[in-house]
Amino acid sequence: MAESKNSELQNSKNTTVKGNSEGFSNKIRFPLWLYPKTMEEVNYRFVEDNCGSRSEFIEKAINFYIGFLKQEKNVNYLSPRITSSVEAVINGSEQRINRNLFKIAVELGKISHTLAAANEVDEDTLRELHAMCVDEVRHINGVISFESAVKFQSE
Repeated sequence: MAESKNSELQNSKNTTVKGNSEGFSNKIRFPLWLYPKTMEEVNYRFVEDNCGSRSEFIEKAINFYIGFLKQEKNVNYLSPRITSSVEAVINGSEQRINRNLFKIAVELGKISHTLAAANEVDEDTLRELHAMCVDEVRHINGVISFESAVKFQSE
């Protein structure tokens, strides 16, 4: 199969295949047209990159670009997968938080009704209590503790 590929490459226009007899492993020779400025850059950079020849430098550059193109396809494939995974985690967390808030609201409702049934509170006292609680929650950033309420009531 490799021989058929080599023979096909030899038959293409302006292409030569060098085999193992010359120390190459099936390298292909073909014409390459570059702008003079690009060739100057290659001549300068291939030594800096520790390449033995301009051909080695150009081959490394081509392999790098091919890797870049493959990676770009991987990013286009992985990005939506990562996004959907993160969205699923967020949606699951949101549902758990909402269920817990519902349970807390039910418990708070039971406590409120129990206290309202046990104590007779007039409208003015209820408004004052509401204003005081709103002010307290603002100052403590919503972190309510039973201990601080007991301390406040006993003062």
